[in-house]
Amino acid sequence: MKATADILRETKAAAPVLAEADGAAKDRALEAIASRLTAGAEEILCANREDVEGARAALGGVMTDRLALSEARIRAMAAGIRDVIALPDPVGRVLSRTVRPNGLVIEKTAVPLGVIGIIYESRPNVTSDAAALAIKSGNAAVLRGGREAWRSNAAIVRAIRAGLEDAGLPAALIGFVEDTDRRSAREMMEARGLIDLLIPRGGAGLIRSCVENATVPCIETGTGICHIYADASADVERAVRVIENAKASRPSVCNAEEVLLVHGALAPRLLPRLRRALTEERTARGLTPVELRLDERAARVIEGTPAGERDFDTEFLDYILAVKIVDSVEEAVAHIAAHSTGHSEAILTEDETAARYFTRRVDAAAVYVNASTRFTDGGEFGLGCEMGISTQKLHARGPMGLEELTTYKYIVRGSGQIRE
Repeated sequence: MKATADILRETKAAAPVLAEADGAAKDRALEAIASRLTAGAEEILCANREDVEGARAALGGVMTDRLALSEARIRAMAAGIRDVIALPDPVGRVLSRTVRPNGLVIEKTAVPLGVIGIIYESRPNVTSDAAALAIKSGNAAVLRGGREAWRSNAAIVRAIRAGLEDAGLPAALIGFVEDTDRRSAREMMEARGLIDLLIPRGGAGLIRSCVENATVPCIETGTGICHIYADASADVERAVRVIENAKASRPSVCNAEEVLLVHGALAPRLLPRLRRALTEERTARGLTPVELRLDERAARVIEGTPAGERDFDTEFLDYILAVKIVDSVEEAVAHIAAHSTGHSEAILTEDETAARYFTRRVDAAAVYVNASTRFTDGGEFGLGCEMGISTQKLHARGPMGLEELTTYKYIVRGSGQIRE
């Protein structure tokens, strides 16, 4: 097993090669990687089957879905890389240009960050997404996945590194940490001079550990206690459709709804219809029903599980939805302010005044009007794919695409000027 420190040094040494590569060279590398992924699908799937079998008992069915790959998912990974190819190269873009009275020309120019470290859990597709975004933005990357997906990640990295070599670039541009002990994560957190930005993707514990312990710059990502507020004027059938999608289309991801707030005037019409849709109708279609955890007022309208003390502060990542009745958009916004993680929040309403109040007052990376929170995703936002969902405000917020993986420097051109 190669030492993590050696992997970091190798990636750091290779990084300048990619920083100097032009857009065509980077796109050739990405196309070669996409081809290697699909050509190596059987090897990747074999490794993934071993991971899934080993993790099934520990993770449970919903979380195992995040780990499992299929031929379709591998094709989607390759398609995501090709989507990144189609995006403009962010490196070298002049963000602003100023000509000073003394003749100096000052250009604020986008440049790569250098080496990006990514610590992530469960989802093997993050391996290819992260590598593609790093390469297109001119950055080398060091990837450190979780123990539960080690075989899958290793197989994907082999395909990525083979693609880099096919394109004439160093395989070391994408480093892969072989050690899944916590020690290796701590080494990355403290790798000043070797990692320029650290991005954690995973559960609250991983993100908290990185934010609290990293001595390199770190992006806070991912944890999603996402709310939908159904206002008094909301259309009931549309609300049911959006709420079911936000909660149940893929409950194990960070943009899934965890809390439903319902205006008291709408609750008698919405909640009985929603309960049928999420329980009896889903069961009849052979789908997993959603457990409704109700506050005292909601429990007087429909049957369900009494909400516990922590249910409005929990990222369930499961078929569970906490439900609370409120009496105004102002109360809904106040509840969100007290319980949100700043990821994605939505209002369902036909009242433009309520929508305007909600979008102005709710402090989150993505705020929706009459749409599912499940759209908070790099691909859905036209970014190709994403490095993660930033829930902080500096320097990136929301889905992190190519632009968020660059910094800038000032290039100043003169003709012999001196400062008096």
